[in-house]
Amino acid sequence: MSGVFRADTGGDVLESARAAGERRAWGEAYTLLTRADQQGPLDADDLERLALAAYLTGRADAAADAWERGHHALVRRGQLPRAARCAFWLGLTLVLRGRHAHGGGWLARAQHLLETAALDCVERGYVRLPAGLQALDSGDTDTAYSIFSEVGEIAERFGDADLIALGRLGRGQALVAAGDVAHGVGMLDEAMVAVTTGDVSPLAAGLVYCAVIIACRDVFDVRRAEEWTVALDRWCDSHQDLEPYRGQCLIHRSEIMQLRGDWAGAAREVRRACEHLSDPPGDPALGMAHYQLAELLRLRGEFTRAEAEYLRSEDIGHSPQPGLALLRLAQRRADDAAAAIRRELREATAPVRRSHLLAAHAEIALARDDVTTARSATKQLEHIAATFGSPYLRAVVDYARGSVLLHDGDPADACAVLRRSKTGWQQLSAPYELGRVRLRMAQAYQRLAEHDAAEREVAAARRVFERLHAAPALGLADEIASLGSVYAVGGLTPREVEVLRLVATGATNRQIADTLVISDKTVARHMSNMFTKLGLTSRAAATAYAYEHHLV
Repeated sequence: MSGVFRADTGGDVLESARAAGERRAWGEAYTLLTRADQQGPLDADDLERLALAAYLTGRADAAADAWERGHHALVRRGQLPRAARCAFWLGLTLVLRGRHAHGGGWLARAQHLLETAALDCVERGYVRLPAGLQALDSGDTDTAYSIFSEVGEIAERFGDADLIALGRLGRGQALVAAGDVAHGVGMLDEAMVAVTTGDVSPLAAGLVYCAVIIACRDVFDVRRAEEWTVALDRWCDSHQDLEPYRGQCLIHRSEIMQLRGDWAGAAREVRRACEHLSDPPGDPALGMAHYQLAELLRLRGEFTRAEAEYLRSEDIGHSPQPGLALLRLAQRRADDAAAAIRRELREATAPVRRSHLLAAHAEIALARDDVTTARSATKQLEHIAATFGSPYLRAVVDYARGSVLLHDGDPADACAVLRRSKTGWQQLSAPYELGRVRLRMAQAYQRLAEHDAAEREVAAARRVFERLHAAPALGLADEIASLGSVYAVGGLTPREVEVLRLVATGATNRQIADTLVISDKTVARHMSNMFTKLGLTSRAAATAYAYEHHLV
């Protein structure tokens, strides 16, 4: 019988291969099916099994070959719906690998096959999925939701568990993209419940897991993203030799570990992701992995290595912003940082993407004494946060608002807003972000002459930064601590203290402007405020004051 032979041990290799697939031992199934195929061509059923085993073990080219052969075999047998399904999975997996033209051709073939045959079958729902995804990518959420609803109706009519889950996934994504986050996330949860019960095939289940986690991350639903990431991790462990989804799982785990303050673990997981996604090459998720590694390196002060990773992520097709702009700010290249963020914001339309950029935009603008821009960015961020209703994003907004108020000379109101941010990060168990808020609060307390409170906030932040080896943040904590006595005596702002230090070195206004990356006019304003607060009338007197208070 074609495709079946007896092994030396007398066992039926194909039966063993099928049994291995049932046990989710995909590496064993692939090896046995390949051996059987070498002895004689597999029939269509076993070619589909071979394609699945090959894809799940990371052998994308072998999977494509098996699906193509299976498609042609099914066409010859007149089983056009199944032939269309083979073409669909082949086309979709090619698109996911970045081979859009080749994949699009197979997707079109699947659709044409069903249209020509005019058959009423569940595969009509599968071939509608690409149109829904295309509408979603273009921002046409109404059309996307309509298409995915149509897919869902077909899936329910035929009782196809894979298509039911994929239809719910698409509807959830469309609702989230349209701003109806609560209903959208609920639909995504429904898709996940179907997956976790084991009714969905591994191919569809992996796609749903990754898409739902990304959607939760994009709407800043940290707890839900963490819960589903743990579930994905367990699911991956239940499949032997599974490859395609482990890389993204490692990236998401790294992001959550970073938020929770396990930076060493986060770095370990994302390096594993980089290694995993590099073989075979071409996985677009690799850019996300390099970006995540760059973020960890930047926060630890390893700027040269961080820059290399940001640029690698960009080469692969993943935007290096806002991380690279924040790196430029840390490198005292504030103008470059501001220009990069402005350029990216002009091109970004999706609220999720803009929210990441706006938070960095506000931080960079304040570093350049551009309060107007920082205030505008914060207001836009508030509007997005109101849409998503996310505790994470609310804490981000409160940090930005408090920072603007502090820069505007309103430390009392800044403290009130920053306390809300502090509570938010505490509830999210995010120690690094909590430490950043504590430093802002310390600065506000210093302006209010509440020096004991300021010292407590700085000390608490330092403990966190020391544990995380967050060198740049630790340096900022030390600087804020050293300025406490200056605020107590003169009531100067941090920028005024920087100007005073530079004046004491003999720098001119032009040199000060170049050093701090601000305008000559801004330097003059800081000089005037500083002289008024300290009761000084000359640069010589300012220099003497700086030496007297150990600022030089």
